[in-house]
Amino acid sequence: MRKLFLTTLMVGYYAITTFACTNLLVGRKASTDGSTLISYAADSYGLYGELYHWPARQYRPGEMLKVHEWDTGKYLGEIPQALRTYNVVGNMNEHQLAIGETTFGGRSELTDSTGIMDYGSLIYITLQRAKNAREAIGVMTGLVEKHGYYSSGESFSIADPNEVWIMEMIGKGVGNKGAVWVAVRIPDDCVSAHANQARIQQFPLNDPENCLYSPDVITFARDKGYFSGEDADFSFAQAYAPIDFGAMRFCEARVWSFFNKVNSDMGKYVTYAQGKSTDPMPLYIKPDSKLSAHDIQEMMRDHYEGTELDWRFDVGAGPFNSPYRWSPLTFEVDSVEYCNERPIATQQTGFSFVAQMRSWLPDPVGGILWFGIDDAAQTVYYPIYCGHTEVPHEMAPGNGDLLTFSWTSAFWIHNWVSNMVYTRYSDMSVDMKKIQSRLEEQFRTAQPQVEQHVLTLYEESQPEAIDYLTQYSN
Repeated sequence: MRKLFLTTLMVGYYAITTFACTNLLVGRKASTDGSTLISYAADSYGLYGELYHWPARQYRPGEMLKVHEWDTGKYLGEIPQALRTYNVVGNMNEHQLAIGETTFGGRSELTDSTGIMDYGSLIYITLQRAKNAREAIGVMTGLVEKHGYYSSGESFSIADPNEVWIMEMIGKGVGNKGAVWVAVRIPDDCVSAHANQARIQQFPLNDPENCLYSPDVITFARDKGYFSGEDADFSFAQAYAPIDFGAMRFCEARVWSFFNKVNSDMGKYVTYAQGKSTDPMPLYIKPDSKLSAHDIQEMMRDHYEGTELDWRFDVGAGPFNSPYRWSPLTFEVDSVEYCNERPIATQQTGFSFVAQMRSWLPDPVGGILWFGIDDAAQTVYYPIYCGHTEVPHEMAPGNGDLLTFSWTSAFWIHNWVSNMVYTRYSDMSVDMKKIQSRLEEQFRTAQPQVEQHVLTLYEESQPEAIDYLTQYSN
């Protein structure tokens, strides 16, 4: 338990309790093998972990697509369907384009309840329509400009085999269709992260190779009274999602924990992670050494171990040094408000992934969605290739739900394991990690042989190669 010294800065805390996801991003020259990497944890108490699939299709001119809010299923409207869509499995398409997100909320008055495009639909519709990251940015911003943006402020990770981008977007309020946004390319030799707080501060105004933005991103902020000053000093984050204690302690702290693990100079930002300093961290940094997909999987299991925010040894950890606390994040005792920590790995994760994109391989072989269900700390990351044409029954939508147990559901079995581990964490996590490590090591060991066979098969028959990978993963 940690006392809240900055309780007056808790204005934006509602957003953190409602939305909670984490993305880690790695440029191709910052990875061990030249891959680009992004990760995503879909953290929601109401989310049932499944693997989604949209097969590639052709459509007739004039056909319409009904849009339902991804979080609730609420019908929002319809938009023209594309004449051709691409195969999508999870959050990656057949061209090795991957997209993740975290919600930062931002200024509540900018939410447009009349918009049609919510953040989730925006991701999955774009994956069906775009081939690369730059194209995805164009599709996403074009959709919200034409049809309106329904969600609150959002940070998106957008990556293909060559480029990794962060795009931050927020609506303009009812009666003002569209959104203001900025997208920054992460340098190839750098890593970045975002976790429910807008992170883009100042950005280059004349560098379209590395930064794109809506024409009115600054003028709109001026008109609304969010910013006054020189254009060069404009900060997207400060204008549209002003920082507060909750944003630092529960959101930016997760970014800091990742940065702190990969760069020895990041310890100086611990006071920022603790909510004691408002000097922001950089958007991206160079890691001390290159990172693998497996490294990012392990980062997604972080509970602040070994840092000033490690909470395995306070009174709330109990006799088995648990790094978990149940909701809410804040509580009051004798009129004094306290807070728990919010690490990257959390009990409310529905699913998570590490997307690995490899430019030197054919797309169906190069793109892997290392996909895990339930709490990332206890899950197993399974290799799902981006050309996947058939979702395994264990992860298929409809095989159980949050109120319906299924013995063949990957979510329910992983959830069961997690809940056993929670009861005696310091003991049971040790045995769990042995099995987890062994299973994931088997996948990594088999990978070169499997892919070499598929590359040979690919030269003879691309459909057979894709089917082989699908059946291998299933």
